[in-house]
Order: sequence, then C-alpha cells, then structure tokens
Amino acid sequence: MLNVSVSPAAPAEPVHDCALCPRLNGFIGGWRSREPHWFNGPVPTFMPPGGSDDVRLLIIGLAPGVRGANRTGRPFTGDFAGDLLYATLQKFGFSRGLYDARPDDGVELIGSAITNAVRCVPPENKPVPAEINTCRQFLTPTIGRFANLAAIVTLGAIAHQSTIKALGVRLAQHPFKHGAHYRIGDLSVFPSYHCSRYNTNTGVLTPAMFEAVFQRVRQDLA
Repeated sequence: MLNVSVSPAAPAEPVHDCALCPRLNGFIGGWRSREPHWFNGPVPTFMPPGGSDDVRLLIIGLAPGVRGANRTGRPFTGDFAGDLLYATLQKFGFSRGLYDARPDDGVELIGSAITNAVRCVPPENKPVPAEINTCRQFLTPTIGRFANLAAIVTLGAIAHQSTIKALGVRLAQHPFKHGAHYRIGDLSVFPSYHCSRYNTNTGVLTPAMFEAVFQRVRQDLA
C-alpha cells in the first residue's frame, strides 16, 4: 500500500462536538435543536466487524446528507444514495445482510469501509473549500489506518480531489473521471460519479455504470 505519512497522534475520527468548521458546527447545532434524537455530528467511518486490518477497499463519499447519515449516524444510510451503494456492495461481495436504511439493520461490511471527505453535514450538500481542507486532517489518517488497503473508490469530484491531496500526489496527474483507474504506489484509485438521486435521475450515473466500477475493483483485488 502507498505509505501515507500520518502523525501517530493524528486522530482519524473527529469528536462529536467538533467545532473546527464554524459554519458546519452552527448548521448542525440548528438541527440538534429541531431534531434532538438524530445523530447530528461528524459521522464516523463505517467499519467491518474485523476492524482496520480487514479493510482492503475504502469508499469515500462527499459528506453526510441532512436526513441521511446526519440523522442515522452511519455513512450513506437513510437516503437514496445508500440504496444504490449498499445494493452494489452486496452484489460484489463487499457487504452482507439486508440494507433497510437503518443503522441497526444488521448490514456488515466485508473487507471494506465507508467514510466521507467531509464528516459533517453541509448546508445544501455543499461544503466550501476551507471545510474540505480542514476535514482532510481526518481523511488522511483514516486512509493511513488501513494497513492492508489496496483500493479506494472516490464518489464525486470533491471526494476524489480531497483523496488525491490526502495521498500527497499531484491532482493534475490524477483528475476526476468516472471509470478511471489510477495506480498510486501499490494503491488503486477508482473515481465514480456520486450515487446521488440527482445523478441517477438525470442519467449522469446509471446502476450499470456504478456496478461496472465495483466490478473493476473486485477484479483488481483478485
């Protein structure tokens, strides 16, 4: 795997009341007042039962959705994007169990983990550059925590760009392009259009296109 340089003291997960990004912290604060029973905090990485050493594939999305992961506390859980992602993961052997859009639905990841480039929900699903850059202090050690990581799927241009920067290589040599396959050291990076409702409704991304990415990942890992 690529040797990502990370300080041993660098945390991979922000604290629940993280206030590094004032705009995001204020936005979440408003939802805590309106929906006190929601998760309403930086959403942690979803891990397989065996922990970090089992992870060979890391899926990196953009950020939690308001009524999705911000509500449930699990990446891609509770909104349309999760329907397509978890169905695809199961089809290619990266998860088990019936996804039911709840964090207690019993879904388990197999050799994979899911995280976001920005851990807190942004207004209108649009983090600003300063927030993306700030949250990379968690993305970099997240990538570095997986000793056996072999592949990364980046969902959307922002997630891809932040991942490439976290890996410490030139973005110009690894631009976002759906269906591409980049070799960075011993690590494979597979960019994909985000599996959002907007992208699927407009035909930017079809289920077949999305599945083709994970088929390539499965072949690469084999």
